[in-house]
Order: sequence, then C-alpha cells, then structure tokens
Amino acid sequence: MLRVLFAIPGDLTTMTGGYAYDRKIIALLPHFGIEVETRRLAESFPFPNDNELHQAVSCIAKDRNGAIVMIDGLAFGAMPEAIVKAIGAPIVGLVHHPLAYESGLSETLQKTLHNSEQQALALADRVIATSRTTAKALEADFNVLSQKILVAEPGTERAPRASGSGAPNGRVDLLAVGAVVPRKAYDVLINALSEIADLNWHLRIVGAMDRAPDTMADLRAQIMRLHLEQRIEWIGECPPEQLEPLYQKADVFIMASHYEGFGMALTEAMAHGLPIISTTGGAAAETIEDSAALKIPPGDAKAMARALRQLILDPSQRLKLSDAAWAAAQRLTQWSDSARLIAEALHSLHQGQKA
Repeated sequence: MLRVLFAIPGDLTTMTGGYAYDRKIIALLPHFGIEVETRRLAESFPFPNDNELHQAVSCIAKDRNGAIVMIDGLAFGAMPEAIVKAIGAPIVGLVHHPLAYESGLSETLQKTLHNSEQQALALADRVIATSRTTAKALEADFNVLSQKILVAEPGTERAPRASGSGAPNGRVDLLAVGAVVPRKAYDVLINALSEIADLNWHLRIVGAMDRAPDTMADLRAQIMRLHLEQRIEWIGECPPEQLEPLYQKADVFIMASHYEGFGMALTEAMAHGLPIISTTGGAAAETIEDSAALKIPPGDAKAMARALRQLILDPSQRLKLSDAAWAAAQRLTQWSDSARLIAEALHSLHQGQKA
C-alpha cells in the first residue's frame, strides 16, 4: 500500500471547511490503496517562527522512508524555499485558497505570503486545488504550471431537506455559517440587516468566535450601536450533529464573504434545500448554481439588504430558490469522488518517482 505523510498545522478536529476536507480525505484514501499518517505541525501557521519551521522539517522527516509528503496549504504556503527543499521531494501541496487572499492583511504581509507561497508551490511535485477558481488563481497569480494542478472539489453529504423554522408571526430565520474572521465579512451582513430592521427576521451565526478577537469585539460593538443585539444570535463553533438541526430550522442561508476558496457551507445549504443569498467572492460565484441563489458583489451592504428584503417578503421566491438548490444538490460531488481523484494523482506521482 502506498504510504503518504499528511502534514497539517494545529488540531485536525478544528471545525472549519479546510480541516473538514482534510479529515474526509484522510478517512477515504485507504479505500484507494493509500495509507495515510498525519503529522501535526505548529498551530501558529501560517505565521510560524524559525524554530517551528525547523521542527516541521524534523516532524515530517521522522520515519519518512521515502513516503510522499502532502502538506496542507495553511502551512505549505508559509514555508520558505529552504524549508521546502529540506523536506525533500516528493511533495504535494493542498491549497484551499491562497494565504495572501485572506482579508485584513497589511500590504507588506500580503506580499510576503504571496512570495512565500509562490516559491513553495514551485517546488511541489503536484498541487491539489479545492476549486476551479483556486486553480485559475494559482496559474495566473502564482505561476503554477497547469499540468501540476489537480482540482479536487470538496464532497457534500446528502442531507434531509430543511423543514424551515415555522417561527411565529411570520418571522424569517436566517443562518450564516463560518468562523468569525475578516474574510467572512459579517460586518457587511450586519450593516445590511440594519437596513431592514423594519422586517421580521432573526439571524443565527455559527462559527468559531476566537480566531480574530479584535474582529469579534468590533462586531459586538457594531451590533450594539445598531440596536440589533436581540435579533442576532451567536451560536459559536458546532460539531456536525449540532449544526444539522440549525440547517433544518433555517429559512434562508446567507454568506457575505469577501472571498471563498470553495465555500463548503454553501453546498451544505444546498444539500438541505435552503434558499441562498451569497456574494460572488472567489469560488462562491461558481460553487452555487445561479438558479439556487441571489448573488451579489462582495462588500456591497446595500445589495445584500435588497436581496434580504426580497426573500423575507416573498415566500414564493424562497420556495423557488429552495427547489433549485435541492435539485442542484443531487448533482454535487461526492467525497468518494474527491478522494479517488487525489488517490489517482498520488499513485501517478509514486509511479513517476519510481520510473
């Protein structure tokens, strides 16, 4: 059986789309003849210190014995050229979305991350991108050769169709899922909601609240200033079994992100047949079919408010989008398809190394 070392920063059980992707692939690769050993790197990535970088080399090198190394992009893109060379081929980089595309970075830090990721990717034997949008960005902005890139989109679990909130007095329950970080643009969503305070709605936000403390504090202050504290509910991070009932009792799903490398929460919303309002930031534009969502430009609170008003006031429009989302969900990629594509690439790389 082919042996692969999968290096991942921090806690693999972290509830984000990227870590969920990693967990699914790790679980399924053995079905395709690949033994996976995880190697835990420092949780400080993508901002490690020199000692943590050298520890990463030692961690990966231990009992490697010629195994292929696959490195999650949260760490790989932050590894200097000398560190990648010290790890040694064969290396596969897994890119959920480029590190330099994260919101809230200074121009200097953005440039540093871009240069680091470009140099690391140049040394990778294969690069796995989790969306076509990310693959195009790697080619255009990071000079990655197209023949090195494999697109393996996340899979989506089949789910029962949402029954809706059944909330009293015609209230429409809104759901947003994603860690509280600048890229998710919750400030834009909150501004949009303040424009429709005359309507009957309630928002639940599900996602880790400790990733960007300054952003969380700013959002709480914004909500208080706009007098929305009784209408916006912070749920925090949820395991799948606790998230499922929240999807079930939602009436509308919202994603306000500036940029998404794929947007797994969007396909989960589709799998539950929820009507969707989403920005077109990054891969979000192509992750959901046009018929299943109202799509707006990222950062446009006015457009978000108009879309929200439209769906809250028009149950027939919500049903139309719900039907389209449910139909589209039946065509979504399965996790076994994603794992098979990655396994084929790993086996091919192994054969090429032996030749």
